[in-house]
Order: sequence, then C-alpha cells, then structure tokens
Amino acid sequence: MGSVRAVLIDIDGVLTVSWQPLPGAVEALREIRESGLGVALVTNTTSRTRASIARTLADAGFPVSAQDILTAPAVTAAYLAEHCPGARCALLNSGDIAEDLGGVSVVGEDEGDDSAPDVVVVGGAGPEFGYAALDRAFGHVQRGARLVAMHRNLYWRTEQGLRLDTGAFLVGLEKAARVEAEITGKPSAAFFEAALAHVGVGAREALMVGDDIESDVLAAQRAGVTGVLVKTGKYLPETHRDASGTPDHVIGSFADLPALLAELRESAQQ
Repeated sequence: MGSVRAVLIDIDGVLTVSWQPLPGAVEALREIRESGLGVALVTNTTSRTRASIARTLADAGFPVSAQDILTAPAVTAAYLAEHCPGARCALLNSGDIAEDLGGVSVVGEDEGDDSAPDVVVVGGAGPEFGYAALDRAFGHVQRGARLVAMHRNLYWRTEQGLRLDTGAFLVGLEKAARVEAEITGKPSAAFFEAALAHVGVGAREALMVGDDIESDVLAAQRAGVTGVLVKTGKYLPETHRDASGTPDHVIGSFADLPALLAELRESAQQ
C-alpha cells in the first residue's frame, strides 16, 4: 500500500466502545491484516492488561493477540526501569495492571512514612480517585516524589456517554504541587517511538488512527507519523474545530480505513 508499511491503531473509540466492536471494525482490521501491513494496537487503557485486552478483542472477532498490543502501563514499566531504576512507586490507578508492570516496585499505603515512595505513578481514573487518595499523592509529591502519569486524557467514551479520566485530576495535582508530570503514554513522543519499534518501521512508513485529535493524531504527526482522525468514540466537532493542528486525514470510522489506504497506494504509484 505505497510507502505505508504499518498501522498504529487506538482501541477505545476506534475499534470498540465499552469493548463492543464498532460497525465494520472487525472486517476492516481483517482486511488490513490480509494486506500484509504491520499492526500495533496502541492504547492508553489502564484498566486491563495486554492479555486481557487481547482476549476480549479476539472473542469479539478481531484478529489480534497480546503481542499486537502496546499499553500505557507496559510502556510505563519500561520508562521507570530506564529513568527510575529501583524506585519505590505509589500507584494510583483503577484496575489491575500488575501483570504489565513487571519489575516495578509498588509500595502499599499502609507501610508508613519510613517507606515513602520515590515516585507517584498515576494511571487511569475511576472510583479510586477519591479525596483521600489524591491528597495522599499530593503529599508524596510535596515531599519530593516524582510524578509520573500514564496519560493526561480528560475523558473517554462509554456506552453511557463521556466519562471523566485522569487528566481532569492530574491538572489539579500538578498545579497544587507546582510540578509537571512526566507522561509515558500518548501523547508522549516516547510512546510513539516504542510503537514504531514494536512494528519495526520508520515514522514515515506508518499511519496512526485515533479518535482523540490531540493525544492520538496530532501527537503522532509531531512524531513524524501520518495521522488519521476518526469521527467515532470521543470525537466531537468542537474539539476538531478548536484543535492545535490539522489531521492529515479525517474519515468517518475505522471501517473506512481500507479505502483510504487504497487511495494512498494509488497516489504513491502515480
């Protein structure tokens, strides 16, 4: 398909909503697989492990395995190993992601002040993000702990509508503690570098498909990857209009991606 050798694909809002396949998404991914393109599912989802996500998607008919999936927790584990080796980490997250945090030393909040963490790691928002937990994280950062966040998404789409996500709380922590969080998932350049390495292609040989114009599409474009915005999931006309840049391509849904790839292939051959 021309110079395109791999497709990076967000999951929530692109392939599924509340883990239910969007119309035509399964068939489109099968067609892309059969074309021989590399595929990586890149997600800021922090409520499930790679293996759990793979099982759910495979049960819904998507041709994927855990090896195809790159999650913010998995990238975070690699980031902490490189930048904070041996650090004791306090984790604020909704969902069990221990399997994808291999090698990370997570301390419990019942270990006392003598075991104060070196790093506060913020994952995905949920019921765990109450006042006590946020205030405890604030205290750790005030005492010198680094603040690392898997992402700063403000919201995500569910079958009940938009729901608040980590970014809505992270901004408050940053302002109160007067620090800026180190972001490991999208939209960080390191996340896209990891995704490209995962599929073994250069930035100019990849497309990124997402429903978040800032974190998925424009962030990918800043990393040199062609961005494709879909009008599903968290997409809103007003966020598209007010975005900090212009997507390379805009399509109605992931089901339209094979047609776009065919157009790009024909253009490259002319």
